[in-house]
Amino acid sequence: MNRVWDWAIAVGVTVVLLVTALSDQDTTMNPLGYVVLVAGGLALAAHRRAPLTVVAVTAVCALGYQAMGFTVPAIAYLVAVYAAVRAGHRIVAVAGSVLMIVALPLVLLASANASSVGEAFAQSRDALQLAWLIAAGAAGEALRQAERRADEAERTREETARRRADEERLHIARELHDSLTHQISVIKVQAEVAVHLATKRGEAVPESLLAIREAGREATRELRATLEALRDDDTNPPHGLDRIPDLVERAQAAGLDATLTVEGRRHDLPAAVDRTAYRIVQESLTNIARHAAAKTASVRIDHRPDALTIQVEDDGKATPGAAPIPGVGLLGMRERVTALGGRLDAGPKDTGGFSVRAELPVERS
Repeated sequence: MNRVWDWAIAVGVTVVLLVTALSDQDTTMNPLGYVVLVAGGLALAAHRRAPLTVVAVTAVCALGYQAMGFTVPAIAYLVAVYAAVRAGHRIVAVAGSVLMIVALPLVLLASANASSVGEAFAQSRDALQLAWLIAAGAAGEALRQAERRADEAERTREETARRRADEERLHIARELHDSLTHQISVIKVQAEVAVHLATKRGEAVPESLLAIREAGREATRELRATLEALRDDDTNPPHGLDRIPDLVERAQAAGLDATLTVEGRRHDLPAAVDRTAYRIVQESLTNIARHAAAKTASVRIDHRPDALTIQVEDDGKATPGAAPIPGVGLLGMRERVTALGGRLDAGPKDTGGFSVRAELPVERS
């Protein structure tokens, strides 16, 4: 859309220049002058991509057609100065305008289009329209400042929103810890004691009591993991790819034959991508240890030029073709990956076992 708008400006200015030249009876019919006139106008199509080049081109074209006897205002140069100042090139635009003010009378005298110094300065004044030149520079600077303030305000809003989100996350963590940790711990301890006493007396332990004990253990682990995630902010070094070997070692210590394979050349990763990769491997290995009844697990990290791929597989009891049950861990992984614009595939493999594959896009600077 910007390119269309740039061309519209260029064509509009070119039409104005041509109409002005054709309507001036004192203008010569030099075909080369019209070519230079059109070139100066159409050069504005690149004012957004190369503002300094456009300033130079429009200045040379303005000097060229003035030297050929075209008494046409340097409208294209005024627009180029505005674009250059808006892009932040104030010093270059001012220096170029000063050179233009000095060079134009000299060109008119050298081309014999002015019979005296006074006439040369008068024609230069009419061609450059000094008031409009100053106004063009001022307008470009005003708009640049307005855009800078808008960007700063947007950054401030984002920082404020991020800070409030961090504060709310920590508040939730404190509330969960204060309200749930104690009660779950009491349930877990009471269930452990009841099972221990029943076993000591040689009595059969009711299935419901065993289920309560296991649920208490599971709730304690889940609550601990949730609190860890909530408290994981940017004030402390986040876990990333460097800590994945530790996860694999812990899985091996727990009796799982786990392996880690890293492919490709590692580049600097955004913190969010690095942290998400760690969480995916952590949650996948945790699920394997708890639910898969697997003997082996493999973790594969593939560094590609435009993406980071994480794949975790096991040889557990997942049935091929069965739809995976969307637990909290799997949903959390999917939300993290989706937030980064990536893709997550999780489900039973055709050969048995379960597979989690995440692809996280990486922007290279």
